[in-house]
Amino acid sequence: MSRRVRRKLEEEKGKDKVVVLPSYPETSISNEDLVAPQLLHGFVDWTSLPYDTVLQLFTCLNYRDRASLASTCKTWRCLGASSCLWSSLDLRPHKFDASMAASLASRCVNLHNLRFRGVESADSLIHLKARNLLEVSGDYCRKITDATLSMIVARHEALESLQLGPDFCEKITSDAIKAVAFCCPKLRKLRLSGIRDVTSEAIEALAKHCPQLSDLGFLDCLNIDEEALGKMVSVRYLSVAGTSNIKWSTASNSWDKLPQLTGLDVSRTDIGPTAVSRFLTSSQSLKVLCALNCHVLEEDTSFFSSNRFKGKVLLALFTNVFDGLASIFADKTKKPKDIFAYWRELMKTTKDKIVDDFMHWIEWIISHTLLRTAECNPQGLDDFWLTQGAALLLNLMQSSQEDVQERSATGLATFVVIDDENASIDCGRAEAVMKDGGIRLLLELAKSWREGLQSEAAKAIANLSVNANVAKSVAEEGGIKILAGLAKSMNRLVAEEAAGGLWNLSVGEEHKNAIAQAGGVKALVDLIFRWPNGCDGVLERAAGALANLAADDKCSMEVATAGGVHALVMLARNCKYEGVQEQAARALANLAAHGDSNNNNAAVGQEAGALEALVQLTQSLHEGVRQEAAGALWNLSFDDKNRESIAVAGGVEALVVLAQSCSNASTGLQERAAGALWGLSVSEANSVAIGREGGVPPLIALARSEAEDVHETAAGALWNLAFNPGNALRIVEEGGVPALVHLCSSSVSKMARFMAALALAYMFDGRMDEYALMIGTSSSESTSKSISLDGARNMALKHIEAFVLTFIDPHIFESPVVSSTPTMLAQVTERARIQEAGHLRCSGAEIGRFVTMLRNPDSTLKACAAFALLQFTIPGGRHAMHHVSLMQNGGESRFLRSAAASAKTPREAKIFTKIILRNLEHHQAESSI
Repeated sequence: MSRRVRRKLEEEKGKDKVVVLPSYPETSISNEDLVAPQLLHGFVDWTSLPYDTVLQLFTCLNYRDRASLASTCKTWRCLGASSCLWSSLDLRPHKFDASMAASLASRCVNLHNLRFRGVESADSLIHLKARNLLEVSGDYCRKITDATLSMIVARHEALESLQLGPDFCEKITSDAIKAVAFCCPKLRKLRLSGIRDVTSEAIEALAKHCPQLSDLGFLDCLNIDEEALGKMVSVRYLSVAGTSNIKWSTASNSWDKLPQLTGLDVSRTDIGPTAVSRFLTSSQSLKVLCALNCHVLEEDTSFFSSNRFKGKVLLALFTNVFDGLASIFADKTKKPKDIFAYWRELMKTTKDKIVDDFMHWIEWIISHTLLRTAECNPQGLDDFWLTQGAALLLNLMQSSQEDVQERSATGLATFVVIDDENASIDCGRAEAVMKDGGIRLLLELAKSWREGLQSEAAKAIANLSVNANVAKSVAEEGGIKILAGLAKSMNRLVAEEAAGGLWNLSVGEEHKNAIAQAGGVKALVDLIFRWPNGCDGVLERAAGALANLAADDKCSMEVATAGGVHALVMLARNCKYEGVQEQAARALANLAAHGDSNNNNAAVGQEAGALEALVQLTQSLHEGVRQEAAGALWNLSFDDKNRESIAVAGGVEALVVLAQSCSNASTGLQERAAGALWGLSVSEANSVAIGREGGVPPLIALARSEAEDVHETAAGALWNLAFNPGNALRIVEEGGVPALVHLCSSSVSKMARFMAALALAYMFDGRMDEYALMIGTSSSESTSKSISLDGARNMALKHIEAFVLTFIDPHIFESPVVSSTPTMLAQVTERARIQEAGHLRCSGAEIGRFVTMLRNPDSTLKACAAFALLQFTIPGGRHAMHHVSLMQNGGESRFLRSAAASAKTPREAKIFTKIILRNLEHHQAESSI
């Protein structure tokens, strides 16, 4: 299983540079508005549409689609430049620099609303020459300086709204705030985040030069002058949420005299009960005080039940926010949780600007505080999130304010996350969102043409989908098709979050085919080719989703057909980001895991540079990368050509070094390192090379692991290595016999015990003794590293015998004459069968060695050889037919009959041999049908 969740958007390093067109309020087109295009020679002539209809079509498209539509013909190009389409512009998804600003300047004469991201965009704003700008909103403003901000406001004196945040404006000082005051006398709204010091001079300049300033926010600031804020007599809505070092006695004595102060937001501060009481009792105009997540206030439990502030509303974690907001309205028949919907309906008829402005401010401050709180994830808020927080975010997602919608979707994506690194979410919170209809709301947002909403909604869907129940709901609501569509977006941030959603959904086996059918596989592969460099987030998510999909046989073929092999190898070769490397290697491992059902294994090996890249990745400093690269090489080594090519690429040396270095690593890495050496050691040449390069000691160490998967793969590798007498001697010299004996007798894995017994049988069937004599080592004395060969042999044979006997029913062999009826042989087979052994594939030389071992004078080795051949020929085993063919082609049936009839063959071996003969006859009969 592999998933990722994201707490918040990271500042992008390389944005898409594209031709952009402005945002425009969404317009619904009625049937009366639509005029059918004319038919010309049997084709639709779209150019015959009335201009008004074309303009309405423009307003329903995102920027790229507008640009495409405008490029259709000269007429539509002129319509695309209409001033009504250029009243609003969202530059955040794009790389906006001076040259692009200059190219757009001629169309921005009537531009009123602008959103930007980052310092480069900020520096370029003046080149738009949009002197009629009314609203500017920027985020990722950490590097914006006083000079940049001063230049912006100096060129846009008509500004009525300026918002910079929510990240901290670390380089902006009070000097820039004074410049704002001097240059923007019509300013009505100012919200700045993370200013270090807001001085009295700056605040007084605002009070003097901005008489219409009614909405003021200094959020997450370090210091503000409380007394000077008391002079902002025009302010109706004041927010100091997250600001530290506030002297509350001074603040309460000054701010409660503000004549128009209607809403005060002190959330996430250290305000206490005294100051809250002072504000609510002394201020004549104050209606709502928002004090969410104020720990000092919440510690005073006596304040919770206080109900002495009649006509005033306190919004805190210990109050019911919905009830409080509902009390503002005269109609008390509405359910409190429906208060936002009620107000939005009321807006359509009453047109009360004061109420609307007030509720818009409420939406903004609550969404801001909920997101900030979710990002910090403080303890003890479970009850709040389940009873109010989730419902508030879902209500705010339906706001008419785009930034509130985005922030609420981001809040949903964030508040469910417990551990980002391990992809852990709070299931209770996730299911609370689902039960309140949140999935449908998020999917509706994801279908918006506004790319900011698409991105944040897709992120929330992705994080929530870590929960299997939510993932099922997303699929049932059509979310897979929506995410697959968003993955095709030319906006990298949208495509990235959509790919993350497909990554999490693809964990569920039931969703894999649905993703493929929705075109998700091709969309994910195309993402890799579209952004091959410098876009680590989208590449990691695309590769991760493809890795999950490639685990399915059918989907793996789709990945290969879509060009996924080439794309993933390209990432493994060229990408330097470890997260991408890890997922690309995992995807290649999964693609190569279906060797029996498709040719992807061979295809990966044949892709230029694939094996070399994976060998190189085994040397990564990141454990996850090394693990997945080793896993990929393990799977690829099942192909004969790949096995030899891996060795040529330096795979033997690299994997031995990896095995030597992973004694303290995770069990996953240890298993894959041993497994890759096991796969390579199938080749005699590779087996010798592994022994020569020092591969025996680390494999023995891994065989001692308590983890079943680790010692099982290590036993398999040592079994292959022990086929070579030189390696067998090395195993003895390095103390491998006690390790294998321990596995043979104690492992909970039948496979580990089986392969350990076979390795010991190889080592002591006589060939190692001949080799030891040849190189001058006494058969009774090994090197100083190890015990005597005789002692090792006796220990090994004793435990091999004990191992074989564990698979025999002693009652069957108690009588002097053992029956050989089909029923009895079936009983013995059932008792002896090791199910997983059917996956082992032996070469002709290995089968021949076991047959030869039946002639060995040692009865234990005879029984072990017969037991092994029984496992390899049992009908139903994956490679049983292959083994039977090897034995038939080698004429082994005659010898098997002789062994079964020989008086020198031990009783267990005789019975096993008769079963082997029966297996051969069964396969022969099947093949003749």
